[in-house]
Amino acid sequence: MGSKSREYMFGATVRHLAERAKEARLTADTAACQAWNARMLAFRGPAQPSPALGDALNAGYRYLEVKCLGCETHQTVALDIVRRPKWTPIHELERYMRCKQCSRSNGYPFKRSHLVALRTNKISALNPPSTWWLGER
Repeated sequence: MGSKSREYMFGATVRHLAERAKEARLTADTAACQAWNARMLAFRGPAQPSPALGDALNAGYRYLEVKCLGCETHQTVALDIVRRPKWTPIHELERYMRCKQCSRSNGYPFKRSHLVALRTNKISALNPPSTWWLGER
């Protein structure tokens, strides 16, 4: 007298609900990253609260655009190689950003930078840097 296994009875329901939870997390992470990008580009901040590093990667935002205040250059940082826990908020990465050109010219690590936006791709000729307001070049 065998009975049906729990996998047979509940397996499809559990898999279906797990798939729905995964889709809901993706939707929530994408919405949080888009809201943070809009706030940063429209008002230039505040950077807090920001989505977590893992949330940005889950939503497909692989790069963080940073602007150096010394030489006015825009650079992208790959978020998948950042050596921080995935629950680290994006705004906490700002203190670690250094401009290589300004550091060489000043002779010490130059740390003045601003977070601009999360990006799905690197800055290139086809994908120019983001602008903060209409008058900025």
